[in-house]
Amino acid sequence: MVKDTKQPHYIGHRNRLRQRFMQSGFSGMADHEVIELLLTLSLPRKDVKIPAKELLKRFSNLRGILDAPIEEIMKIKGLGAVTPVALRIIRDLSTLYLQQETEKASILNTPDAIYDFWRFRLGALKDEVFEVAFLDSGYRLLKEGVQRLEEGTKDRATVYPRKVMETALKKGAVALVFAHNHPNGDVRPSEQDKLLTRALVLAATTVQIKIHDHLIFSQDKVFSFSKEGLL
Repeated sequence: MVKDTKQPHYIGHRNRLRQRFMQSGFSGMADHEVIELLLTLSLPRKDVKIPAKELLKRFSNLRGILDAPIEEIMKIKGLGAVTPVALRIIRDLSTLYLQQETEKASILNTPDAIYDFWRFRLGALKDEVFEVAFLDSGYRLLKEGVQRLEEGTKDRATVYPRKVMETALKKGAVALVFAHNHPNGDVRPSEQDKLLTRALVLAATTVQIKIHDHLIFSQDKVFSFSKEGLL
């Protein structure tokens, strides 16, 4: 009996996808092909076209897929237990990459870098969180200089100015940028946001630390207290 050595049909397809990526990146690829290529990393011996299309159908785009809760990803037939974790690793690696990019230069010269970092990191969260970027005298991000200080509910995170300043002093920060998210998508500051910002500025003044900005994020928008003249 002659053994059938014919490869599964999807092997040639994924090889072509990889070749296209090596030649021109994601340029010219359909959305589902990008997701297919991503899934091949964790599903090397399966046809990934159907789960890729199902992911797009349920979560709309790559960003929606990467931001989706692991338990929701696990509901997609054919992905198994490893792929949802792999997708979260990829997302968090992307966040780490963006953070390390912001450490290279002064945020005064590259404000978009820290905007992109925080929008990616905070934009899709379902609850409100408050984070601080700790900067040196050149307004460069200190190594591992972004810290989440408070986590809250869908519309509020309790922040204590004293705790923020104590952390800043321990890190040797000269300047700070605050960031929090509005899960409802409206980045306009509430009266509570404005009161908190004034309290933080006052607390920072007493220890000679500069507040560079306070940013509010949704998935697609950012509000800057500094740009709007509120600092």
